[in-house]
Amino acid sequence: MRRNSKNFALGKLKHKYLADLIANLEIHDERVISGSKIGEDAAVIDIPGDKYLVAKTDPITFATEEIGYYVVNINVNDLVCTGAKPQWFQSTILLPEKNTTAELIEKIYEDINNACKSMGITVIGGHTEITPQLNRPVIIGSLLGEVEKNKLVLTSGAEPGDALILTKGIFIEGTSIIGREKQKQLVDQGFDHDFIQKCQDYLFDPGISVYREALLAHSNFEIKSCHDPTEGGLYTAIAEMTIASMTGVQIEEEKITILPEPKILSKLFNLNAYNTISSGSLLIAANPEDSPELIDLLRKNKIIAEKIGKFVSQEKGLRVKKKDGKFYPLKYSETDEITKIF
Repeated sequence: MRRNSKNFALGKLKHKYLADLIANLEIHDERVISGSKIGEDAAVIDIPGDKYLVAKTDPITFATEEIGYYVVNINVNDLVCTGAKPQWFQSTILLPEKNTTAELIEKIYEDINNACKSMGITVIGGHTEITPQLNRPVIIGSLLGEVEKNKLVLTSGAEPGDALILTKGIFIEGTSIIGREKQKQLVDQGFDHDFIQKCQDYLFDPGISVYREALLAHSNFEIKSCHDPTEGGLYTAIAEMTIASMTGVQIEEEKITILPEPKILSKLFNLNAYNTISSGSLLIAANPEDSPELIDLLRKNKIIAEKIGKFVSQEKGLRVKKKDGKFYPLKYSETDEITKIF
């Protein structure tokens, strides 16, 4: 493996470096159906019976307000992308030496419990501690679920010709984080209470959860691949889908929904909206003949949905069609744009 002394950037490791690390992880258990892979955000394990066990872990590192709600939902998002039903949740809660109060701890526990209860998930344990050298709470969630063996969906399932559908738009989670973590800066910039509150409420409306739209899609259509854009935003998530499925992609940028508040925040903080953390968006690869009906179903359920492109053969690469009608290379970064302001 190549080594260097350069500092690593905040956020995800570079795909090429991470792939080298993963290549050295040997799977000795034949029951592992899907393990560590770029783009595959949950592991799949064969168990007796007609179902697979699906396992997911993910941390919350940027947000502090509503962190208990965040950690449940971002883990649920990746798990439901596989078609699995989330069942059992646990977490490791790391709290700073300063400014940790009983009120904070109890609020985290309450939020985790309420979020799990709303989706029929059982909290089965975890670990809580005061940790040195932290300046904010960090929670690492772990979620287990089950999926019928004939209904498992992997990110690697996309094929050339499949339609790529996006729900809700982008920069959803990023808008909520900025509204909550940079409230004073927004006030200083002259934004009123209503605007700031609207940004904060992106956590719930349109919301960072994709539970409902994933359930609608998996229950009614043959879904080829699903992915949840988190760190690195939409374009990194699309790249991860192509890496996992060994395809290329063509995107129509004008088809991508960016709601008013994210547009304003991206300009204010000089962030590329296409590469900013976007839990709440869902990418769905579906048979092209099914995509109109799937989009119609989502819209009937008041979920914004649009076909933003299609998968193509790998040799055609990753391309995006801009407003001038020309195709350009799709540029993405594993380092999320929001790290610029933290």
